[in-house]
Amino acid sequence: MAVVTGESLKSELEMFDISCQDDTILDKMVEQCICNRIQADEMVLEWVAYSTTKNGLKLTTDTLEYFEHEVLNKKNKSKQSLKKEETHNRTRDIHSLQDIIKAEEEEENLLDAYSTPAKGSQKRALTTPEHPHSKRSAALLASPGLLLSPASFSPSSTPSQKYSQRGAKGEVVVSFGAVQGTRWAGRKESGAGVQLELLEGPEDSLRCSYKYMFQRLRDVRNVLTEKIEELGEGLKAHFNIEEFSPVSLPAQDSITVLGQVCCDSNGKLNAHSVLLEAGPEQGGQQIPVDLSELKDYSLFPGQVVVMEGMNTTGRKLMVSKLYEGVPLPFFTSEGKMEMSEEPLNVLVACGPYTPSDSLTFDPLLDLINIIVRDRPDVCLLLGPFVDSKHEQIEKAQMIETFEAIFSRCVESIVDGTQSVGCRLVFVPSQRDIHHHFIYPQPPFSLPSLSKDQAQRVTLVPDPCTLLIDGVTFGLTSSDILFHMGAEEISFGTGTDRFSRILKHMLTQRSYYPLYPPAEEVNMDYEKYQSFGQMPLTPDVLVIPSELRYFVKNVVGCVCVNPGRLTKGQVGGTYGRMLIQRSAASDDGTRVSPCLAAQVVKI
Repeated sequence: MAVVTGESLKSELEMFDISCQDDTILDKMVEQCICNRIQADEMVLEWVAYSTTKNGLKLTTDTLEYFEHEVLNKKNKSKQSLKKEETHNRTRDIHSLQDIIKAEEEEENLLDAYSTPAKGSQKRALTTPEHPHSKRSAALLASPGLLLSPASFSPSSTPSQKYSQRGAKGEVVVSFGAVQGTRWAGRKESGAGVQLELLEGPEDSLRCSYKYMFQRLRDVRNVLTEKIEELGEGLKAHFNIEEFSPVSLPAQDSITVLGQVCCDSNGKLNAHSVLLEAGPEQGGQQIPVDLSELKDYSLFPGQVVVMEGMNTTGRKLMVSKLYEGVPLPFFTSEGKMEMSEEPLNVLVACGPYTPSDSLTFDPLLDLINIIVRDRPDVCLLLGPFVDSKHEQIEKAQMIETFEAIFSRCVESIVDGTQSVGCRLVFVPSQRDIHHHFIYPQPPFSLPSLSKDQAQRVTLVPDPCTLLIDGVTFGLTSSDILFHMGAEEISFGTGTDRFSRILKHMLTQRSYYPLYPPAEEVNMDYEKYQSFGQMPLTPDVLVIPSELRYFVKNVVGCVCVNPGRLTKGQVGGTYGRMLIQRSAASDDGTRVSPCLAAQVVKI
């Protein structure tokens, strides 16, 4: 699938004589293309057909919202039903193919019984008890051992032509804070004296055994119940709510209920399919909710909310008021911390570190050159380092093990930045094919590093909260923006989708508040309860995504999506920040420690 950009959409719109100069509208269309998995030409054709039926509807962000609800969501549902039917037919065809092969093999064996001894012995020599297939079946159903044989493939080490010919290198695409005259360089003694601490606790506890696929439903339910009760207590204290009522008990007066948002089916959540599932203390039942009286709302599956409304029959809640979550407080040091006069320069990059058409690490080498040039104090490097979605890895066109490729990759980074002396933080990704793909993920294991190299390297889990010189960083390599963007519904909020999702994460106090999670996320709920929650509201939240890069201030937290270092066959982006812990302002309000931030093209 080709990468959809604002320029491609703009050119497609111009073919229909539709002029669009507003980048916000183009960004919105790019987001819809990614979330609904459609190309730019298909998106424009759908819009032209839709606007024509609406008497020439103008292209605005509001009309795009209606277009998404009325056209794209319905199109997704039809695709899902068609996919299920194709899967059923494909399964039936495979079974019939295997039946034909089996019948022909039985016929061959019957003929062998009447053949001469010489012919029979030759036939038996071609088969073994471990591999009883005939030549015909071997040709039609290839052996997995043969597919994984390194001799079957010739690895490609040809550099990517599109990446080497890319333009706009070093162009700043997003700026935040006081960037005028900013010197993007580290301290004189880069990395020296930088205090770096993991807040979650001992990382070794994530290396012990997981219970994924052996989790009891009761245990999962207990984790969700505790989440509802914990967030409910915070909402109760913040909004001065006396008590919560049972969700299914009929009442003639207005009631206040606590629960978790869920969908009444396996499809995508919409305004008519919202259910509220209460905890055991409120009856533990589900009840449909009517959102028609709300002026604005933003909901997603798994969100813990408090709703106020009427439930006269005990079968449906007419919601009149919705209480949003409350974020945790920011970090405050117990003792006095030494504050450096110079700000801390932090570089952040997210994989893949290779173009999609080549396994050469040219983008990574370019990033190392940037680190040597700018001399940052801390480098936050998020996976994937060996991307499971890479075309050559999917086709097994490798002559080295995945672990060997990863080790060489890390050693190149450590050795290449030795002259800088910066601290290196490695965060795993579920797309790292050599690593555990359970969420939350344990940190990498690098036994081959020398003692001197290990002093500069910090291996952290995904997700994690780091304390760097008194400033807290929340890090996650999971694409929660993409996953929640496909499930969240909103009405009349007046804010962009990114800001809404980020606010949900901070108010739900979780790095992955979506339930049920996306299909590609293998959640271990026992570990998630201990390591998937935010211990506090971070000063900076690093949240890379396939969606468009940005830097936003959401409820006092600076949220950075640095993008990915490569986008398909071309170069992507990375981020950089200047951080300095400061005291409160004269009026006592909190001052963000992020002085400036930028997203730059590699």
